Amino acid sequence: MAMEQVFQAQAAHQDELLAKPNVVGVAVGRKNLTGELSVVTLVEQKKPLAALSAEEAVPKQVDGVRTDVIEVGYLRAFQNPRDRFRPTIPSGVSIGHYKITAGTLGTIVTDRTTGEKLLLSNNHVLANSNDALVGDPLLQPGPTDGGQNPADMVARLERFVRIRFTDETETPPPPPPGESCDIVAVIVALTNALAALLGSSSRVAPTTAKPQTQTTVTAQVPTNEVDAAVGKPVDPNMFTGEILNIGMISGTKAATLGMKVRKMGRTTGYTEGTINLLNATVNVAYGSKTARFTGQIITGPISQGGDSGSLIVDGTENKAVGLLFAGSNLATIFNPIDRVLDALSINI
Repeated sequence: MAMEQVFQAQAAHQDELLAKPNVVGVAVGRKNLTGELSVVTLVEQKKPLAALSAEEAVPKQVDGVRTDVIEVGYLRAFQNPRDRFRPTIPSGVSIGHYKITAGTLGTIVTDRTTGEKLLLSNNHVLANSNDALVGDPLLQPGPTDGGQNPADMVARLERFVRIRFTDETETPPPPPPGESCDIVAVIVALTNALAALLGSSSRVAPTTAKPQTQTTVTAQVPTNEVDAAVGKPVDPNMFTGEILNIGMISGTKAATLGMKVRKMGRTTGYTEGTINLLNATVNVAYGSKTARFTGQIITGPISQGGDSGSLIVDGTENKAVGLLFAGSNLATIFNPIDRVLDALSINI
């Protein structure tokens, strides 16, 4: 069959095909099974023929040209996550404390006590690595993406989990005296009291045994479980709750080795990866400081600077797995989501 004949059939029937529910496009291609030229109807979701009425079904042919149906999903324009979003703001886009560069708005959460809508991201994105004050302005987009204070203030810092850096090491106090020392002191006191009652001038003096070994007290490196903070929106209705290019989140899911995950971030946009490591203890640089994190999850490199705060989502269903906060050219690191939620007393 000539290509021109197929183009003519497409032009003649395109409008009627596009008018059918679930149809998002019409094109020319080859049928998957036979390779025959055909008019292809693009649908958001492919459904069995039995579930369609006669009016909804795509005819087997138009003007003697075979048809085919291909599922392409919900088609939308890819927006730049560094843009200024108004009047509504999705998650997965640029945000930041007014004194930082920019990070990513992870998702919308609710306060466990008040039920208020809050914005979730990292401490170093919303709270300037501990250096912010509650009530500080949060900008969308972040300052490095053109956000201005106060024109682009969309929220204020509500609370954050303080990051403990390794230079905050403390030497633990020496252990308290052992029970044996206390018992000896009591026996000595009782013995001397009895001697006094009996009129004896003799007294028992306690002696201290020379220690056989010297105890070394080692300074402890403080550890962290999450890098997380929440902001309170100026107008909660501005935030859709939908993550750009991912959609709405419904609940959480525990990370497992080999799990496929995805994220939407301010710098690298939509990316996918695989969980390679669990329960990791890692030292993470924050400028000139370092913080140690325990219980972390690691994938391959699916992020770059500015993606901090992105929500890590399961690869097959829209359930939250973690909160991205660090990485390198070889790895991406994130906090387990349930630890984040508990630390901030929030729900997804």
